[in-house]
Amino acid sequence: MTDSARLRFLHTLRFRLALLYTLLALVVVGLVSALLTGKLLSDLDAQFQARLDERADRLAEAFSSGGSNLGKPATPSGGYAMIVDGAGRVIYANAGVRVYENAPFPFAGQREVPIQDLPVRTATRKLSGYGDGGFVWVGLPEDALVQARQSAWRLLWTALLGTPALMLLLGWLVGRSALSGLKQAARLADRIDPAQTVTALPLPHQEDEVYRLLTAINRLLARIDMQQAREKQLLGQIVHELGAPLTVLRASLTQAARRSGDPDVSRAALVADELTFTTQDLMQLARGQLDMKLAWHFIPASTLQGRLDRLVASTTFSGDWSGMVLCDPDRLTQALRNLLANARRAAGPDGWVEVELSETPQQVRFSVRDSGPGLPPELGERIFEPFVSGSSSSGLGLSVARQIAQAHGGELIGGNHPSGGAAFVLTLPGPELGDDEGEGESENGRTDEGRGGDEPGRPRPLPAALS
Repeated sequence: MTDSARLRFLHTLRFRLALLYTLLALVVVGLVSALLTGKLLSDLDAQFQARLDERADRLAEAFSSGGSNLGKPATPSGGYAMIVDGAGRVIYANAGVRVYENAPFPFAGQREVPIQDLPVRTATRKLSGYGDGGFVWVGLPEDALVQARQSAWRLLWTALLGTPALMLLLGWLVGRSALSGLKQAARLADRIDPAQTVTALPLPHQEDEVYRLLTAINRLLARIDMQQAREKQLLGQIVHELGAPLTVLRASLTQAARRSGDPDVSRAALVADELTFTTQDLMQLARGQLDMKLAWHFIPASTLQGRLDRLVASTTFSGDWSGMVLCDPDRLTQALRNLLANARRAAGPDGWVEVELSETPQQVRFSVRDSGPGLPPELGERIFEPFVSGSSSSGLGLSVARQIAQAHGGELIGGNHPSGGAAFVLTLPGPELGDDEGEGESENGRTDEGRGGDEPGRPRPLPAALS
């Protein structure tokens, strides 16, 4: 797992939930286990102490009733016992502590003593008949109790260390299963294109919190879709109302500029021309890419060059413009005009704008360059989004140009040229000429030349009559 993948995993909801429940389980298990272990050890200790006291009481009673039973079965087996007189001298000791017999008592005031490398807990009881201060001393080994105590605490620590790991694994697996619907919905929501029709997210079968969340998101998507539809409808109406007056104004100013030669009128005609193309871009934005209809024509590239030369003045044309181009002439002119107009604005009146045409059997390539300052590096691919502009333009031209290129089955990319200035490349699929002589002819002998197509994408192969 890479560092970035590991970091994304640590920020997932299922990991945070698993970690939270693991910490809670650790606290709960730790508290409960500590209480149970403490209670168990306390009961064991109490039982051991009761056993020790019982033996001490039995011996004290036996020795106080008469000394004839010394060394007899009244002496506890598995333990230690000594009789100490009033002078503090051991007068009797059983096996294991017989070394202390007829010697001063060595364990005065000690509740726990080591005997034969074993911990021994002791108890004393006063005796009558052995002088003032005589007593019986009883000891029981604590090795079994110590082992039980160590085993209990060892099990507790094992539970405290093993439970979180097990809970984290189980929590992650359960969370992965429980949140699978949410993960799938997030993946589908990430694919939603606001420019297209917004579709509802699939709902899980179980009506849980994820179901309610996705239902709320679907309602939100439906409202967004309705709002976008209203905005596009309003935008289309506004553009439609502006289109006719602008067309008349543009024609009138163009005729007036030809008759009078007034530079101010010529500039006004150029402004009207710019507004006309802006309304076309707005109309395309309102319709959306899916509504774009292409009318395919096989036209000379020189015809396209003439159109662009009239629309964007002072443009240098390089490459081979003597061939033929299969396209929707109006749409392709609109896309290339947008690229050239942006380049002209960036280059300024003293700069240069160049468009180069190159063709291979696979593609037709239009390369547009300018001598301007180039594209802002912080924009990146956002330069192709609507209303995002690196200059004073409306920010629609590049978005519409890319839509037109994609509708033709091609692509539009852009960036900064190593020698300076911006560079855009618009590619179209190359025309696939048929090999069969009768291909493309209808029953009445006419070809399909010039017939409009309705679907965007790669154009159909040309008939052999045009080859």
